[in-house]
Amino acid sequence: MNLSYIIWNVDPDIFIIPGIDWPLKWYGVMWLVGFVVSQQLMFHFFKKDGKKAEDVESLTLYIFIATIIGARFGHFLFYEPSTFLTDPLQIILPPYAGLASHGAAIGILTGLYLFCRNKNYNYFWMLDRLVIVVAFTGGCIRVGNLLNSEIVGTPTDVPWGFVFVRNGEDFARHPAQLYEGIFCFILFTVLFLIWKNRKAVMYNGLIFGIFLITLFGQRFFVEFFKENQEAFEDQLALNMGQVLSIPFVLIGIFVLYWSYKVKSRTSTFRLEEVKSNSKAKKVTNAK
Repeated sequence: MNLSYIIWNVDPDIFIIPGIDWPLKWYGVMWLVGFVVSQQLMFHFFKKDGKKAEDVESLTLYIFIATIIGARFGHFLFYEPSTFLTDPLQIILPPYAGLASHGAAIGILTGLYLFCRNKNYNYFWMLDRLVIVVAFTGGCIRVGNLLNSEIVGTPTDVPWGFVFVRNGEDFARHPAQLYEGIFCFILFTVLFLIWKNRKAVMYNGLIFGIFLITLFGQRFFVEFFKENQEAFEDQLALNMGQVLSIPFVLIGIFVLYWSYKVKSRTSTFRLEEVKSNSKAKKVTNAK
C-alpha cells in the first residue's frame, strides 16, 4: 500500500443516544449544520433585500419537508423503482437509508413554488437566494457522505486517494465526496459574492441559472470518478447521476436565456417610457 494515501477510518456514529438506543450520526449532524446555517443566511438575505424576515421560518419548514420527501422518493424512483411495488413501507419508515440529490432538487423546486404562491413572492427572485444556501448545504451533506464512507470514488493511485478501511478495503479510491463538497463550498462563495455585489442590478434568474449549469455540470463530470450506486448502471453508457444531471444543465441554460430576454424587454420598455415622459414634459413646458 502506498504510504502517501489517506487512511480513512472515521466512525460514522458519534455516540448512541441513551434510552432509545439510536446512534447520532455525523451525516445527520452535517445535514443539521447545513440547514441551520442556511436559515441564518436566508434571514440575512431577507433583511438586506427589505423582505419580511419572519417569512424565513415558514420557508425553512417548506424546504425541509420538501427536501426530505424529494430526496427519499427520488432515490427509489431513480435507483430502486421496484420497491414501490415490493416493499413500499421501506420508503417512509426508518432508517431512511438512501437519499437522491436530484430528487431533493425536484422537491425543493416544488416546495418553493408552493411557498411563493402562498406568500406572494416572485419565484425566480426567491430561487436566486435559495440556491446560494443550497450550495452550502450540499457541501455539508457531501462531507457527511465522506464521514459515512459512502458514495465512494473509483480506485486510484493518486497520492490524495482515500483508503476506506470501514468498507473492508485496503486500496485507495478517489474521494469523490470531497471533490463535490469542495466544489459546493466554492460555488456557495461565488454565488454569495454575485448576490452581494450585483443584487441591485442583476435580473431574476441569473444566480439560479448559473447554479444549475455549474452544479450539475460538475456532477456530470465527477460521476466519472465515482462508483455506480446500483448494479443496473453498469450496463449504461452514462450512469443515472449523469443522465439526471443533463436536464438540469439544459434548464439552467434556458433560464439564463429566458431571464435575460425578459430583463432586456423590461429595460427597453422602461427606456421608451422614460423617453415618452421626457417628450411630454418638453411639450408641456413649450406651452
